[in-house]
Amino acid sequence: MFRLIKIFFNAVILVLAIIGFNAIGGQKYVEYVKCNVTKYLQARVEENAKKFGNFSNLHDEFEIDNTVNLFGYSAVIAEHKISGQKMCIIDSKKKPLLSQSDIKNPNLETKLQELANKFKYQSVSFHEIKVISRGMIKVYGQSVPYAKFEAKANKLPFSDLTGIIASVTTSDGSEKLALAISEKKKYSQLITEEFYKNITEK
Repeated sequence: MFRLIKIFFNAVILVLAIIGFNAIGGQKYVEYVKCNVTKYLQARVEENAKKFGNFSNLHDEFEIDNTVNLFGYSAVIAEHKISGQKMCIIDSKKKPLLSQSDIKNPNLETKLQELANKFKYQSVSFHEIKVISRGMIKVYGQSVPYAKFEAKANKLPFSDLTGIIASVTTSDGSEKLALAISEKKKYSQLITEEFYKNITEK
């Protein structure tokens, strides 16, 4: 009986504490802290993204989502906020994961699958990769070849995806891979081109 009274008493104290917290503007304080933490984290992401280039000319519809260590390489990930399409730049330094020659190679599908197999134990893996077209795209102010591909993926919200991959050598001699992926039915080449054409070297 004493235990039940104690539990009830503690519950009443907790309810009163919550009411009191809200009465003195506690909810506003929580929102204020949350907002400022979010702004701080976004500022840190944008600061880290500067290592990859100048993103200041991007339209507001794009957001730098994160800077990560991807497969042992530094990468910056951006998102088109309306469509959810992802763009990624991977800095492979002076050891290219794929070169421009590889992108133009008729055996690119094999090279892409070998690359995917190399990283198959990471959080996301790709298979059944098929190159469906090729073209040129502007990245870091350079016109470089790209390959458009379809693939299947695991551990993503969607399994069928479409994207492009391109390779560019920046003025410091480092090789960077430019990627864009989205759900197969939602992929937009226009979004990809709009993103990459507005990035310049740092």
